[in-house]
Amino acid sequence: MWRDYFVPATIDEVLDILATHADAARVVAGGTDLLLEIDRGVRRPELLVDITRIAGLDQIALGADGRIQLGALVTHNQVVASELCVARALPLVQACVEVGAPQIRNSGTVAGNLITASPANDTITPLIALDGQVTLRSTRGSRVVALRDFYTGVRRTLMAPDELLTAITFAPLAEDERGLFLKLGLRRAQAIAVVNVAVVLRCLPGAPPSAANVRITLGSVAPTITRAAEAERYLEGRALDPAAISEAAALAERSASPIDDVRGPASYRRGMVASLVARALQLLANGEERRSLAERPVLLGPTNADAQKKTATAASSHVFQPAASIIQTTLNGTPVELHDAHALTLLDAIRDVAGLTGTKKGCAEGECGSCTVWLNGAAIMSCLTPAGQAHGAAIVTVEGLAHDGVLHPVQQAFVAQGAVQCGYCTPGLIMAAAKLLEERPHPSVAEAQQAISGNLCRCTGYAKVIAAITGANTESNR
Repeated sequence: MWRDYFVPATIDEVLDILATHADAARVVAGGTDLLLEIDRGVRRPELLVDITRIAGLDQIALGADGRIQLGALVTHNQVVASELCVARALPLVQACVEVGAPQIRNSGTVAGNLITASPANDTITPLIALDGQVTLRSTRGSRVVALRDFYTGVRRTLMAPDELLTAITFAPLAEDERGLFLKLGLRRAQAIAVVNVAVVLRCLPGAPPSAANVRITLGSVAPTITRAAEAERYLEGRALDPAAISEAAALAERSASPIDDVRGPASYRRGMVASLVARALQLLANGEERRSLAERPVLLGPTNADAQKKTATAASSHVFQPAASIIQTTLNGTPVELHDAHALTLLDAIRDVAGLTGTKKGCAEGECGSCTVWLNGAAIMSCLTPAGQAHGAAIVTVEGLAHDGVLHPVQQAFVAQGAVQCGYCTPGLIMAAAKLLEERPHPSVAEAQQAISGNLCRCTGYAKVIAAITGANTESNR
């Protein structure tokens, strides 16, 4: 894995480390992309620089310049939960909802999604349509780069090894602007985009309205996110009637240059570009761009008290090295020390160092959810989380749900409904379900489905699992 694990408390500390170690260091925040790259040998860093304890980087704000700013630690679920973003940045919110599953969205940051630089990544497409920019800092100074210029190819950017992305800014939708994001994947959740599309435009009065200042961005159809420039020019000043929408969709299709891969042939992708652009324009013309966004998406996130605990751990720097590696954490309410665990994932530290084997190792890629635990109150995939992030934090595993010999209501419901077969996936399902019931004491079937969208089960078919979740009595004595 890696040799050293640094947890700096300030941006200046990070910049000094990057200036000194350059290519040997990698910055980690959510870790959902980086740990996969390390496991697959794509990256081989000697040290990780964990920026999750730096105060202020997890904020969303409207700046004095009128642009919305996301700090480098803002997660996808923070965007989804942000009233500002829901009101003024709908395409980005819709894209963030499509990223992975709730556990991934609780850890993964928007900045990390941008830096990974895959043309199939969901948040890049709407942020380019919203005139997004990134701020890059190093000991040499600071620079602002437009996202449209940030990418040089597949998984390649202009970012230097000693630079840290500290902020993302973009233009909020004006009162007369509408926008949305659409994605085609091969399944409802945990899907990489076959094609994704973002459209932002001004709606001029009329029935149907006319379009102005049109921006159409296309993802997963070229080495980088592209603009459908001909379609944009064609729509300028035109009424969004069926004929204009059809022609714009055809122009967007001709601008795409996709490849054949395992998710679909190039011809299919081109056809889907036309279909998604036409659908997006029609929804915008009808004022129905918010139709697909749930009023209260399931987050599986921390309570206010949990968030305060996280803030309280952000005060001091730490260095974990082979000669001095003791992670001090709270595991199921008990203070523990994890020795020689700094170069492990949190999953391996829980199982192999702490000896709690209820949390299961399934795919080790964040796909199956069997490793779900709570870190500072948020459900996360422990296989994609560095163990160092547990230092000073609070972890809850499936062993910690029962109290005084009485099972958690979700565990009781799983028994009563016969929702357990082989049992391997069960701990992860229960951890996701228990967190949902903190958020929604009486969840609907749709909410239960959202909550376990990151959990795979090969035995039950999910019917009894859903019945157990929706039927769990959280108000009973435990």
